[in-house]
Amino acid sequence: MFNRFVKSFKVALFILFFLYSNPNILDLIHISCNEIQLLLPQNQNNVTFRDLNLSTQLINALDDLGFETPTPIQEQAFSVVMSGKDVVGIAQTGTGKTYAYMLPILRMLKYSVQQNPRVLVLVPTRELVVQVVDEIEKLSTYINMRITGVYGGTNINTQKQAVSEGLDIIVATPGRLYDLAVSRVLQLKSIQKIVIDEVDVMLDLGFRHQLMNIFDILPRQRQNIMFSATMTDEVDQMISETFVKPQKISVAKSGTPLENIKQYGYKLPNFYTKVNLLEHLLSDKETFHKTLIFVGFKKIADRLFEQLEQKYADEICIIHSNKTQNYRLRSIEQFRKGENRILIATDVMARGLDIENVSQVINLDTPEYPENYMHRIGRTGRAEKEGVSYVLTTEKEQEYLEDIERLMEMKIEQLDMPDNVQISDQLTPEEQPKVKEINNPHKRPNDEVGASFHEKKEKNRKVNLGGSYQREIKKKYKKPKTKGDKTYNLKNKKKKR
Repeated sequence: MFNRFVKSFKVALFILFFLYSNPNILDLIHISCNEIQLLLPQNQNNVTFRDLNLSTQLINALDDLGFETPTPIQEQAFSVVMSGKDVVGIAQTGTGKTYAYMLPILRMLKYSVQQNPRVLVLVPTRELVVQVVDEIEKLSTYINMRITGVYGGTNINTQKQAVSEGLDIIVATPGRLYDLAVSRVLQLKSIQKIVIDEVDVMLDLGFRHQLMNIFDILPRQRQNIMFSATMTDEVDQMISETFVKPQKISVAKSGTPLENIKQYGYKLPNFYTKVNLLEHLLSDKETFHKTLIFVGFKKIADRLFEQLEQKYADEICIIHSNKTQNYRLRSIEQFRKGENRILIATDVMARGLDIENVSQVINLDTPEYPENYMHRIGRTGRAEKEGVSYVLTTEKEQEYLEDIERLMEMKIEQLDMPDNVQISDQLTPEEQPKVKEINNPHKRPNDEVGASFHEKKEKNRKVNLGGSYQREIKKKYKKPKTKGDKTYNLKNKKKKR
């Protein structure tokens, strides 16, 4: 009886698919195409958060935030993370990777009163710690969850006290987490899941040693989760060393830019001409109402700030690693609220920062590594909104621009420089040509000796061995001597007499 039912079901299913793929035949049997479609699986593009296996508390939190439809990475990662397997996710910046791993984790995490944390999230910068903690707290509005962020640059004793009160989720930078673990205040023996966000930046900042030490003190039975917009060879090597048969989720090819970001470029001769162009662009306050300017180095960031501060004193702020923690957080908050419309930042700050409605991203220099460019422009056009990016390129940086275009497999549209922008002849110390001495007849070669040179006398050729006493004692007693041994040997020598 059961076999007949299975055969009948297969035949009926075949007929439905045949009729759906040939809608002309439907006119003969008076069945509409919409009626057939109701019997078939719905389009996966119409999936909402309510279709996922989320709890009522998480659904309510998402409703409060105004989110209804998951992004592709959030939809595809949910079931894989829920399965407990190791996960490596590749998706473009601004596609909601934080919620992609936190939604399934919060769904599985049950209420507990234990002191030790069960979920560890590692991020490269202090600003990212604050941001991730804020996002998790928004999702856990209706869940009793204890969350804390720890990072360097602040009083460690305050963080020790917060950790000792008990945690469920801890978000941390690798250096401070390892300090807390070594001090035995933080116990990692209960960690069930570890999330590594922006791991390539951690490796670039020299955190590999701390990461490997952290992996050594974590339980072996754990779930490893990693999400990033780019994948480098060094990251791939670390995955092969620490992850166990990871399942890779790739929504887009590594290095693929978002289609809703319009990219433009300018060819300029030097730094001060770039400053003149910036002043011209930023004078349009309606268009450039929330502009993020990226530079490669802290020194150049300070130099640019000094130049623009003269004209935009009350509208500009700056963040980089030499600024204090409070100054950095205050600058980001002022920019986020719209109190300042211009923010200058270095590459480290480009990773993961989620600031809404950034109108433009301007790359003052063309980054040497194409991945850095991808993360920079990802600060605009977030959450499927329109964004604009500009990249300013000198002749020396042309090779970097070609590498970026090769990674993205597309050309960046080059714009003509406005007529009213002055081309400057002034050069920065880094741009000034280095003077090389071709020939100096009065300069003596390094291997040539002068007339006053003489060989050392025999007594001056001796090597300092640290005093004769240790050598003589070692010969006599055939063992290394300390201060205590010296006293002991003197007493024994007297007894022998």
